[in-house]
Amino acid sequence: MVDTSGISRRTVLRGGAGAVFGLGSIAALKGFGTAGLKQDPATCTSTDVSARDKRFVISNWPLYIDEPDKGYHSTLQDFEKQTGIKVSYTDDVNDNSEFFAKVKNQLGGCQSTKRDMFVLTDWMAARMIDVGWIQPIDPAKVPNLHENLIDSLAQPAWDPKRAYSAPWQSGLTGMAYNKKYLKKPVKSFGELLTRKDLTGRVTMLTELRDTMGLIMLSQGTDPADFTDHQWAQAMDALTKATSDGQIRRFTGNDYVQDLSAGNVLACEAWSGDIANAGDDNLVFVPPEEGMMIWADNMLVPNLATHRGNAEKWIDFYYDPHNAAKLADYNQYICPVKGAQQAMEKVDKDNVENPLIFPTEETLKQTHRFMALKEFQTREFERQFSNVTGV
Repeated sequence: MVDTSGISRRTVLRGGAGAVFGLGSIAALKGFGTAGLKQDPATCTSTDVSARDKRFVISNWPLYIDEPDKGYHSTLQDFEKQTGIKVSYTDDVNDNSEFFAKVKNQLGGCQSTKRDMFVLTDWMAARMIDVGWIQPIDPAKVPNLHENLIDSLAQPAWDPKRAYSAPWQSGLTGMAYNKKYLKKPVKSFGELLTRKDLTGRVTMLTELRDTMGLIMLSQGTDPADFTDHQWAQAMDALTKATSDGQIRRFTGNDYVQDLSAGNVLACEAWSGDIANAGDDNLVFVPPEEGMMIWADNMLVPNLATHRGNAEKWIDFYYDPHNAAKLADYNQYICPVKGAQQAMEKVDKDNVENPLIFPTEETLKQTHRFMALKEFQTREFERQFSNVTGV
């Protein structure tokens, strides 16, 4: 709930950080070793039946959309009522690489994923666009997107005209702990790797750029500009913490349950997950050394049969009122201009919430991950996978 940046689940908020992740060849990604996987989105397409079939199928991350409650209609319900489109919404994106494994055979073979949209982090979005797996979005059908997308997210190098992607939400990667079970708060990310009272009760994320970025920051290294030696130092720290039993496991979004239950005392965490967990004992902490920043993107895959309905979905969520209502629930950084003003009518308490509308002071604490050469990506992914098991 998010490799932008560094993208990890997700950098766009500070001057096109997303450019960092769009430069490598698709072959750099685990599983992308075959030239035959590349497709032409202009020929790997299907008839759009949106006009006669009012349905829409989307895969998204958990805890990422508001839910209906007594007396409260969710934005999804509002969309269905406004458009007459029935939405099949599944929160089965737990990790970028994990989701990639679910769909790579279909997308690589120009076969249907049975989805009209999925939401993935910048680095994965960039690579899927690069290999030709994603359909273009008709700009005439999404005027709200091009009018209301915040400037800092408008022109990532991997999709400079936002012809194939639209940010869903953006967010921060830091730490969290459960104050019910941990009386001494964590302040530094390095504590997760070394504090003895946390041994075996720490989780970290499967997103390489988030986890390694924060370890580098804890060592005084800039994740946006590091040497091979500095990478090795960070990997040594991760390897030692893993072999010593300090880290319980590496996770996608599914760390929140263990944190609430007390099985995990402290963890690497995405900002909105903690704000949206419904547990007052969970505390999100910006590490003293800084945070990573990211964004997740709406993508329409090849052979989607309801592209027009998907475009209506995008345009709906780029209406400032709808964007404010969504952000009020999930507490992630809102990518829509005008949403902060609209929040006045949705929830006055969140108008100045820095997790939704970050201040310059908050943004100064954020970092992105360095652009990698293809050979670096392959090697770094191999090393990271050997330690994390993912």
